[in-house]
Amino acid sequence: MSRKIPMLQALNCFEAAARHQSYTHASRELSLTQSAVSRQIASLESFLGVQLFQRTRHGVVLTSAGASYARQIAARLDGLERDTLDAMARQGGGALQLASVPTFATRWLMPRLAGLAARQPEIVVHIDAYTKPFMFADTEYDGALYAGTPEQLGRWPGTRATLLMHEEIVPVASGRLLQARDNWQPQDLLELTLLQPSTRPGAWRQWFDAMQVEGEAKYGARYELFSMLAMAAVQGQGVALLPRMLVEAELARGELQIVCERPLRGQRAYYLITPEAAHEKPALQQFRAWLQAEAA
Repeated sequence: MSRKIPMLQALNCFEAAARHQSYTHASRELSLTQSAVSRQIASLESFLGVQLFQRTRHGVVLTSAGASYARQIAARLDGLERDTLDAMARQGGGALQLASVPTFATRWLMPRLAGLAARQPEIVVHIDAYTKPFMFADTEYDGALYAGTPEQLGRWPGTRATLLMHEEIVPVASGRLLQARDNWQPQDLLELTLLQPSTRPGAWRQWFDAMQVEGEAKYGARYELFSMLAMAAVQGQGVALLPRMLVEAELARGELQIVCERPLRGQRAYYLITPEAAHEKPALQQFRAWLQAEAA
């Protein structure tokens, strides 16, 4: 049975005209004449049996049916273009679509992707920000980079988890904030302003308990993302409690210093999560091996 799908040229013309609300602008974008765009849209309206545009003295405006169809078509054309570019750029299934917790992707993974490209140029990695578990069957993701506990992993059915690294938390601050003293001890941090991670409200208390420190802490601003905490610490707003691996660049540049080398290793770790399947893309297997080597 043949599919009930309009010609792609007609859909392209309609999507451009709908986006611009103008046949003229659409014709310029597509390098066609205005009459050619008009004919394509007229043929699409005839195919659908639906009026997509209403003609006015000043041009055209979408009908309600046209606006609804435009939203649906735009997403599908974007997906078709993405799939086509993947096929053109990397033959043999070398493109990977990953979901990742944002800070891990930007601060640990992305600085290393140039090395992956030099070593295995046939693999291209696409990354979307994603913070919570999801059903792989409902998405096009090949894998997810996830930070969590073993208990959280146990509640993610139908998946395979590859441990990359455990999370080692250290207190960091700008050298300007620490210049008054050397050899800071855990007890001394009670004198400083402590920046708060809003996603982990008990983090400082856990660290002080592990260091066997008692006393009243002086809490400062609260930030949601680790990247925000790192920037606030660089600016001298206070001390941030952060995973060491996520501030490697700031430590290397001297923008941040570890206040005292007393790391806290919690239950959270970073994993590559993949669906349980009998067959994986060769690119995913190679990517997993590269990730494990980098994490080691």
